Amino acid sequence: MAVLQTKHLTLSPCCRDDCTDFIALERDPEVMRFLNGGHTVDRDRVDPNATFLMPSGTEPYVWTARRTGNGAFVGWFCLWPESDTLAELGYRLRRMDWGQGLASEGASALVHWGFETGGYDRIVATTMAVNQASRRVMEKIGMTYARTTPTESSDPIPGREHGEVWYELTRSGWTGE
Repeated sequence: MAVLQTKHLTLSPCCRDDCTDFIALERDPEVMRFLNGGHTVDRDRVDPNATFLMPSGTEPYVWTARRTGNGAFVGWFCLWPESDTLAELGYRLRRMDWGQGLASEGASALVHWGFETGGYDRIVATTMAVNQASRRVMEKIGMTYARTTPTESSDPIPGREHGEVWYELTRSGWTGE
């Protein structure tokens, strides 16, 4: 993993010092709306079967995003290897940083890294079908809709009945070949 620089962001491999910022994201009900039904995460009582990533700063493949100009925490991005040739993109940003193109900027940097350095042939990302903002990010970085899968949850999240959408980008699609 390398430090990645974009116009507005510096993405660095996460470290233990980032944990407080990561936890603050999980305590914002709007940030957790499509992950945990808007319920904040209490790490002392977290469901061990939770399907979403809760980084603590020790995870490989998780980058902490900070503003290049002032070092302010923005969120985190991950490019989690599913195999030698496939990785899953994920991201979570502070609400105050939404709508500024930062999710697309950071995600694009990770996709670039994944194809150029990570050696992946395909990168996928998922979100709830009703999460239009996340779907727009995926589309902006060149990912295309692949499929919708049904979701099951013991804690029904509004919109869950519409399923989860999968987007993907192949190396050849990324290079335009």
